[in-house]
Amino acid sequence: MSLNINKAAIKEMLAYAGSLHDELIAIRRDLHRHPELLYDTDRTAARVAGLLEEWGIDVQTGVGPHFGKGVVGVLRGGLEGGRTLLLRADMDALPITEQNDVDYKSSVDGVMHACGHDAHTAMLLGAAKTLAAYRESFAGEIRFVFQPAEEGALPSPLDGRLLSGGRDMIEAGILEGVDRCYALHVWPELDAGMIGIHSQYAMAASSHFHVTFQGKNGHHSSPHLAADAIQMTGAYIAGVNGMMANSIDPREQAVLAFGTVRAGTVINAIAEQSVLTGTFRAFSKQTVAAITAGLERHAQAASLAYGGFYHIALREGIAVVNDSDAVEEVIRAGTAVLGGNNVRQQLEPSLAGEDFGWYLDRVPGAFILLGCGNESLGIREGLHRPKFDLDESVLVLGTRLFVQLAAGTSS
Repeated sequence: MSLNINKAAIKEMLAYAGSLHDELIAIRRDLHRHPELLYDTDRTAARVAGLLEEWGIDVQTGVGPHFGKGVVGVLRGGLEGGRTLLLRADMDALPITEQNDVDYKSSVDGVMHACGHDAHTAMLLGAAKTLAAYRESFAGEIRFVFQPAEEGALPSPLDGRLLSGGRDMIEAGILEGVDRCYALHVWPELDAGMIGIHSQYAMAASSHFHVTFQGKNGHHSSPHLAADAIQMTGAYIAGVNGMMANSIDPREQAVLAFGTVRAGTVINAIAEQSVLTGTFRAFSKQTVAAITAGLERHAQAASLAYGGFYHIALREGIAVVNDSDAVEEVIRAGTAVLGGNNVRQQLEPSLAGEDFGWYLDRVPGAFILLGCGNESLGIREGLHRPKFDLDESVLVLGTRLFVQLAAGTSS
């Protein structure tokens, strides 16, 4: 897909993006010092919106009918015709205490940009500034989407559903009329200067579940007068593990694990309530549906067996599935920006999750891994770890890749 930008203009734009090197680092470090969790991204959103407005891009703030924390910039080319492209970055951080000794270290106790969302936001801002400076050279529309809450979900204040930021913004209509969508994710397993692209499945559907068992408290001397929520929990864990071993097609990749259990108040009293959480990951929609139904079925059985009740809340996940035509566009764009030897193809899918899958379920596009590791700088720590960092040279590379995708490689 192309927004009809000629090759001379593309060359100028890529050079312009290179001139933003110091500015992109400053933006990324500012965001890194001030990380925000899930939907509490007001400072980041304000910074993003202010820069987009400064560059003459139409800005929508408060996007999302449930939480209203997203930002969308809309840029229309000066030429007639063209198609609509969506580029997305995530803004939220993680509840992790940073252990890096750098001058841009997180200033917020217990919160850190350990997944590179600060870099994603900086790169998309760089692309927005570049494309805005050359808006008279192309036709079509570009939507710059900055979403909160990629790392998790919260119950909607409207209907109680567990929603991530991508789903909230999609329900606001951000995908209407979009022809293609792309997102980048920094990836420390790849060296800076490289990208990776999956031919189809990139990441699994990552679903979160919260199960509450409600019983009746009582003394250990008279268990027959109580309903033990801990017994319900134990039966549930055993039943669900058995389901995963025996009821899910072994040819399908799927994994489920429990994360937390909270129950009981004292050593000699029967627990009235137990709450447990966990996640499961799979690729096919059929397997996701089978596991979801099984979680409900086993919760009902465990609660009935011990005379209690249950409630289950689920954050539904969806696999990240790349479109074949979009993958070819990424390969061409990556070759133009980085050289063909630096484009890795046919990668193995990851069981990690990403809510960009909701975008790709509705609009053809691709999810791109941008190498950010650098052994010589000691940068190789994995995502979601307290010493994660990245080679900041990739900020210009990611910006250029976004620009090249917008410009097209066949103009």
